[in-house]
Amino acid sequence: MAETISLMDIDDDKIHTKPNKGKNVILSSSNPEPKSVPWVEKFRPQSLSDVAAHRDIVETIDRLASSNRLPHLLLYGPPGTGKTSTILALARKLYGSQVNNMVLELNASDDRGIDVVRQQIQDFASTQSISFGAKSAVKLVLLDEADAMTKDAQFALRRVIEKYTRNTRFALICNNVNKVIPALQSRCTRFRFAPLDAVHVSERLRHVIEAEQLDVPEGGLKALIRLSNGDMRKALNILQSTHMASQQITEEAVYLCTGNPLPKDIEQISYWLLNEPFAISCKRISEIKTRKGLALVDIVREVTMFVFKIKMPADVRVQLINEMADVEYRLTFGCNDKLQLGSLISAFTRARSALVAAAK
Repeated sequence: MAETISLMDIDDDKIHTKPNKGKNVILSSSNPEPKSVPWVEKFRPQSLSDVAAHRDIVETIDRLASSNRLPHLLLYGPPGTGKTSTILALARKLYGSQVNNMVLELNASDDRGIDVVRQQIQDFASTQSISFGAKSAVKLVLLDEADAMTKDAQFALRRVIEKYTRNTRFALICNNVNKVIPALQSRCTRFRFAPLDAVHVSERLRHVIEAEQLDVPEGGLKALIRLSNGDMRKALNILQSTHMASQQITEEAVYLCTGNPLPKDIEQISYWLLNEPFAISCKRISEIKTRKGLALVDIVREVTMFVFKIKMPADVRVQLINEMADVEYRLTFGCNDKLQLGSLISAFTRARSALVAAAK
């Protein structure tokens, strides 16, 4: 099939014969009002050198793009680790001001069934671009959250990728790579974006704090890093939310804003679980839950991390963690909080008895 030249790709305000149905990538150079833009977007990396972590992956992609040997890409990993930012920064590097003509972006909010692959993506991939000033003649199709695509759409995309490799590159982004069919995985170069190190999260947060002139003590910064769990998007959202609620972003302000239990509360709850009788533990934990608005599932998760830190025989720890995992599992299915609190205290009562027996 001969390739066609479509006027939709000519950057001319007066010619619009066939507009893209896909979501154009908005990469405006003008800076909007700081207060109206979420910090996640305001501080999104604009170039590959700005990406906070994964320097080995970013430099590899940069070298491949610079030498005009860019393959199809599959970027996967947890949310907030820089997958989309890396691809958008790559698009800016490749196409400059012509990026809106050369990139088709589709994500989970768009209809991406088999019809979209057969029509919209195929139409975009099959047309030869005339984009004056673009640094690369190869187009880019960005499929964000590719693991949400239907299996039929993925099978249809497999043939489209093969057929239009000459003038189009595909970049697939997903959280769960196991939901992408093996046939698509084998056609792409895979890169895994791991959760960000505390060092990289700290560096980026310090940059935002300095740019926004925020009052963040060291304790507040550590709380942000701890609660983000390597998710840069989550860290920035918590930072902005806490800033809107409190002028000084202290550790307590961060925990109160997110609804997570404070470390000192977890220590207190753990002390009750390990030392107090069943009835007293139940009463005091219920009181602190009501007073501070804590969710039992958050308490269980934090107490689990506390159990890993304290000294106890291995067999007792294994049994206790196993029973706490069961409590957490049941809570995720909406089981009664009061019953599960009783189950949690019972697990610690049995562990306490085992510790006493081991000490004799």
